Parts: sequence; C-alpha cells; structure tokens
Amino acid sequence: AIAGADAVVNAVSAYVERGGVTFEAAHVRGAEMVARGAAAAGVARLVLFSGIGADPGSRSSYIRARGRGERAVQREFPGATIVRPSAMFGPGDALFGTLDDLARLLPILPLIGAGRTRLQPVYVEDVAEAVARMLADPMTASRTYEITGPNVYTLRELVGITLRLMGRRRLLVPVPFAIAELLARLFELLPSPPLTTGQVDLLRRDNVASGTLPGLQDLNIQPKAVEDIVPTYVRRPGTSEPD
Repeated sequence: AIAGADAVVNAVSAYVERGGVTFEAAHVRGAEMVARGAAAAGVARLVLFSGIGADPGSRSSYIRARGRGERAVQREFPGATIVRPSAMFGPGDALFGTLDDLARLLPILPLIGAGRTRLQPVYVEDVAEAVARMLADPMTASRTYEITGPNVYTLRELVGITLRLMGRRRLLVPVPFAIAELLARLFELLPSPPLTTGQVDLLRRDNVASGTLPGLQDLNIQPKAVEDIVPTYVRRPGTSEPD
C-alpha cells in the first residue's frame, strides 16, 4: 500500500478492543509499523490522525495509546505531521448521528457527567481540507495541529441542538462517569456499541483546543459551524433534504 506513494495518511482508529484489535495494536504498534514502512519506502510526507488530549501518561488505555502512538511515529518518521481533531461531525458521524439514533429509540437520554463536558466539534470536510493543505506545504512537516471547529458547546447543548432539529422532547438524565463506564462495558458486547469506554474516557475532560498549537486558521481555513452543517442531515421525521 505504501510502495510508490508520495504521501501516507494514517487515519486508522479503534474505539473498542476486540480480539487482536487492541488500542496498543491499532494506535501504537500499527502506527509505528506504518511510519517505519513509509520511511523505508522513501515517502516524502506522513500524516498521523490522533486526537485532542492524546497523552502517553493517561490512566485511560485509549488516550494513553494515542499519545504513545504519536511518540512512536515521531521516532520512526521525524517529519511526520500529527493531526489532533476534536469530535468530528458530518453525515454518518458518531456524534450527532448517535444522538439522533438514541433520541429515536429512547424516551430518556443519558447525560454523561451531567453533560458539562465542553467540546469543539469540527466538520469532517474541514479536516480533510486541512490534511490536503498540509501535504501541499512542506512547512507543516514535524508539526502537531489541533483541528477544531469555531464554537465550544457543552454536551448538554449538543444534545439540545439535536433534539430541536428532530422536533422531539426527551427527558435528560445526568449519569455519573462511573455508571456510564459500566454501561459502556455492557454496550461493547454488542456488534455496534452506541457508547464505548474510550468515548467515556474522552468525555472526562474538555475536548477543546489548548490554544498552544496551530489549527485551521494557520492553514487559512475558516471552519464551518455545527449550525451550518448538522441541519442538513439531522432533521424532523418526514422532512426532505434541503436544496
């Protein structure tokens, strides 16, 4: 897959550990192997998708693996560009799409951590454009970017936006992180879990830009807001897609 490529973008991710697909295998050993292969093949540019809050010293196995993966890639391919996006949104996403699915199925919606976690969602096409510009600009090599949207919301606010777009009312019930983690472990037994322990771990801390790393503005990209995009794919039942 790497042979003859001018650039490699590693966007492999795993939120659930099953069998040999562990966080260590996907985010550390796998990322290291791709970086080593890219260096051996003489690939000019490598971009690694990580995530905001990646920390090799984290108590969370998911967040720790993300951080360790960054370090492994930087050792094998010193010119690698690290991309740390916040929660991404767009048709078929795991953010608004999941909230939409849950609101259609359940009369009650759980608010993990009382919904106080702050997030800065970013449109997936803005992320894709950012990567394209990174690959075209050699000055982005060896840098780490935090890719976020223009606005910060609490989880409760994002749930409220989804319900308004759907034209539905739901009882919102605060759920402590300890309970959410137990529920996530049960959900992970399902083929397509609506919640994972990795996602719960991410919600324990605000998922917003630190302000110390470059972002979309440094790539001359004006990020699109949740209010501009989400209404195109989260809508009241029976309504058609807008022109």
